Amino acid sequence: MARFEDVQAAFWKLRSSYGVHQPLTDEAVRKAERLLGVTLPISLLDLLRGQNGGESAADRGAFPTDRPTSWSTDHIPFDHLMGIGEDERTVSLLDSPYLTNEWGLPGPAVLLSGDGHYWIALDYRASGRHGEPSVTWFDADCNEELALATDFRSFVEGLTSTSDFDSEDVPD
Repeated sequence: MARFEDVQAAFWKLRSSYGVHQPLTDEAVRKAERLLGVTLPISLLDLLRGQNGGESAADRGAFPTDRPTSWSTDHIPFDHLMGIGEDERTVSLLDSPYLTNEWGLPGPAVLLSGDGHYWIALDYRASGRHGEPSVTWFDADCNEELALATDFRSFVEGLTSTSDFDSEDVPD
């Protein structure tokens, strides 16, 4: 498993502006935490201070799982991380209250990545709104969830390349 600081240095896909918001400010963080009603993990904020959302590098595009999901028998995708911003053309962590309601997801949760049918989220159910949230996979179509990591830092350290997995190994 990689160290967070090593992953942080090369987390973002180079020369991609997809999903990138304006640079993160302390005021934007305070506003986001008020709107979301949670304390965001320091490790997430450290990553977003380097670049405020966007596509993850190819070698950080998947997270291994110990059981099958609708996506694969042994991993889930992680091709982007939402930032904090108010650009109507780009989805943001600030959209979490609307999206969790729209897709019928449990809360409190802050969505990190996903496409509507599945989401990867900071899950505050066990920790409370101001504790260190775990990271959970939610499949809205199948009404399934899978705990991925005890915290965001561990999740980032566990990210790996999709090429580490058999692309043909998709559940029926």
